[in-house]
Amino acid sequence: MRKLLNTLFVLTESSYLSLDGENVLVSQDRTEIARFPLHTLEGILCFSYAGASPALMGACAQRDVDLAFFTPRGRFLARSVGRAKGNVLLRQQQFRAADDPGVSCRYAKSFLLGKIYNARWVLERATRDHPQRVPVDKLKTLSGQLAAALLRIEDAMTAEELRGIEGEAAKLYFSGFDNLILQQRGTFTFTKRTRRPPLDPVNALLSFAYTLLARDCAAALEGVGLDPYVGFLHRPRPGRTSLALDLMEELRAVYADRFVLTCINQKTILPKHCARQESNAVLLTEEGRRAFLQAWQQRKQQTIQHPFLGEKIPWGLVPYVQALLLARTLRGDLDRYPPFFWK
Repeated sequence: MRKLLNTLFVLTESSYLSLDGENVLVSQDRTEIARFPLHTLEGILCFSYAGASPALMGACAQRDVDLAFFTPRGRFLARSVGRAKGNVLLRQQQFRAADDPGVSCRYAKSFLLGKIYNARWVLERATRDHPQRVPVDKLKTLSGQLAAALLRIEDAMTAEELRGIEGEAAKLYFSGFDNLILQQRGTFTFTKRTRRPPLDPVNALLSFAYTLLARDCAAALEGVGLDPYVGFLHRPRPGRTSLALDLMEELRAVYADRFVLTCINQKTILPKHCARQESNAVLLTEEGRRAFLQAWQQRKQQTIQHPFLGEKIPWGLVPYVQALLLARTLRGDLDRYPPFFWK
């Protein structure tokens, strides 16, 4: 099993990254402020406009260290990657599967089964853990409707039908999401999902979490030799990591959404960490991003028992394990891709 290493988050807008021997050097105004051994890192997320040196980008590519660039506000810009990894035959099998409507639909069904199953159990878990603080009857009704959506997935014949089921299920799930927010209700309330831009603090947190999760899924897919741009559920589009979006569907509710709820309910994120812009968008402040990313990294270190493998692994390795299972399915080692079912 792959070892989960550290991720370096660079949040200061004026920071510049370079390579000094075997170390990542962080500097401001040509003054060193920190250095980190490259061999201890699995990823570098840079929220700085200053960027990084070509030498560091090359070293990261050679050592399989994922180097990703974001705006200071958290919008994804680019990733630095090296040569494509894995057996070319595996990617050929992936492309053939994506081009076959029937095969592609079968993989899309698995991703949606995981997504809706996990969304349902996020609601169920709230009724079990906080029966005195949440509307149990409402959440139980929504859970039953999501269970019915699960049954409809197997009968769907096309990707369009699956997208329709997904949209209806997402609407049901998010109609109960506000009831899962138990603290700081004066600032953190949820009405509906808004993005590009997020229009309230909860949506700002969800969008940031989804950005981080998509990056982790893309890196995991490349790590096992798959092309993150060729998916089954999400249509291919220039510049969009469609397969990474497919893979993250089953992890949205259980990985990203529950993390956001924890940040709010445990007051890791406070009202002061969110700021409304002139455009009416709500974004995290630098202090807020720092608190969010620190908690995100801590969550990745927590262990769970993987439902398919039956082994305890860190949360941070879940995207990698699912990518590995997907690669094994495409190679024919598994009859069907096993989604991540959390309970």
